[in-house]
Order: sequence, then C-alpha cells, then structure tokens
Amino acid sequence: MSKHKAFSLPIRVYFQDTDAGGVVYHASYVNFMERARTEWLRTLGYSNAGLMREFGVVFVVRSLRLDYFKPALLDDLLEVTAQIKDTGRSRLTLLQNVRRGDEVLTEGEVHLVCVSVENFKPVSVPEVLRKQWKI
Repeated sequence: MSKHKAFSLPIRVYFQDTDAGGVVYHASYVNFMERARTEWLRTLGYSNAGLMREFGVVFVVRSLRLDYFKPALLDDLLEVTAQIKDTGRSRLTLLQNVRRGDEVLTEGEVHLVCVSVENFKPVSVPEVLRKQWKI
C-alpha cells in the first residue's frame, strides 16, 4: 500500500461516455482517469499548462494497465482516484480506481514520464513537485 494519500474526483457518467445500451465504453475509463490525474495535479498548485510554461515539462503516459470488474452505467456517480505508488528521477507510477459507492469497477496502474516539451526526452521531475510528493 502506498504511503501517499489518494486523491478522489467525482465524475458523472453522461451519454457521450456510453454505448447505446447505457454501458460505459472501456476507453471512457482512460478519460476518467486522465481527468482525475489532471485535477490531482491542480491540488498541488500546478496545471499541465503551468508545468509547460514554468518548467518546460509535461507528464506523458508511458504505459497503463487496466482491469475491468463491473460496468459503470449511464448517470452513475463515480469516484475516480489517483494515488502515488512509486517514483523515480523522471517517472511516476500511479494507482487509479473507478468506484461506484463501495464497488471497485476498474483498477489501473499508470506509468508516467516527465519529459521536456522541446524534445520529449525524459527529464527530472521538478523539485517543487518532488518535495510535495516527499520523494
């Protein structure tokens, strides 16, 4: 278990997230998780645009693994979490879940890399973020 507290974002399921039967598309979970990571970053005082402007960096997804257990449905209110699992000089691994109440619908592990916006080569995570993450 991670020593870092999980961030949680409520997300409502809309028509655009579902198929004709009202079941959430598998790819929509990736979008939900992206929103949660973006809002988690904002709680630390940075937007993606701010990181690009101030430090010349952006986090990109290197890989992700998702396990689907139960479907989310049209109009469900979900909680999407993001929690640090592991870090390195230029990488960050997050655990993410999509829940409906106490039910875990989807679990994921997302590997991010901090890259320069100039050449998209890996660079160190900015020190201000490393301090907030206590790494």
